[in-house]
Amino acid sequence: MSNRLIVLLPNRRAMNFKELFYFPRSDRKVLLALLLIATIALACFYFIGGRYKETTLTAADSAAVRNWQGAPRHAYRQRYRHNRRKWYYNESAERHTELFPFDPNTADSSQLLRLGLQSWQVRNIYKYRNAGGIYRKPQDFARLYGLTVGQYRRLEPYIHIGKDFMDAATLYDYEPAGERDTVRSPIKIEPTERVVLNDADTNRLKKVPGIGSHFARKIVQYRERLGGFYSVNQLLEIDDFPESALSFFIIPDDQLRKINLNRLTLDQLRRHPYINFFQAKAITDYRRLKGPLHSLHDLRLLKDFPPEAIRRLQPYVEF
Repeated sequence: MSNRLIVLLPNRRAMNFKELFYFPRSDRKVLLALLLIATIALACFYFIGGRYKETTLTAADSAAVRNWQGAPRHAYRQRYRHNRRKWYYNESAERHTELFPFDPNTADSSQLLRLGLQSWQVRNIYKYRNAGGIYRKPQDFARLYGLTVGQYRRLEPYIHIGKDFMDAATLYDYEPAGERDTVRSPIKIEPTERVVLNDADTNRLKKVPGIGSHFARKIVQYRERLGGFYSVNQLLEIDDFPESALSFFIIPDDQLRKINLNRLTLDQLRRHPYINFFQAKAITDYRRLKGPLHSLHDLRLLKDFPPEAIRRLQPYVEF
């Protein structure tokens, strides 16, 4: 038997695994030093930091906290505004209002606020004037943004535009002080005089005490829509109409313009103030299903025509 030389080769996989955890002596000393420092730091945080887990408040601090927590929400806003040194005008605060003659072109903010206008409305007036705007007649003031109809009607008698702000064309119509302009300021009729309601035009209507240009136009417009008035009390159907003016009107005879319920279309019927869309539709449906109407009593069984609606409509219809 021949001698054989057997050479055992090392396992490369085993050697690589061991080499992962092998560090030179100098590296091992550095790692141990880092671990020692980390351990000391954690111990310091644990033992020293725990001393300040609780905070001791003084009596003044405790009272301040209770007051802050019990204060309502608006208190936070007030404190913020105070700290920011801002002052806000309280719109809800009650202000004493009074009516007096004023010129919207020259009135200052205190006068406008006394008249009952809101601060934001006063700012709009100032912006309009700063932009070069001029109120040349009382009706121009009605265009103020946010001004309601009630506010304008309350202030209208007290609006007096200075002559320097009027149109220059009025210089040619100027009359001596002793004469009165019956067009701009019509002379009112005497308490014993009467106006025929269904015949009077706007100029005649404005001579009635309590009636100005606004109500004169409303009366004429409503009279056209109705077809004429059969009672002076119908004027109260106009918003805010002065009841004291009713005694100056008369209706001597029947001057109503009637509508034929069997001929008009749905759109034509609904134009009358006393006929709404549902009533107009009920009339056209009745004609389509049952034939022409002979009287308003034919509609009395319909839910859209209660007795009051039939009574109001009776003077204005024909068949």
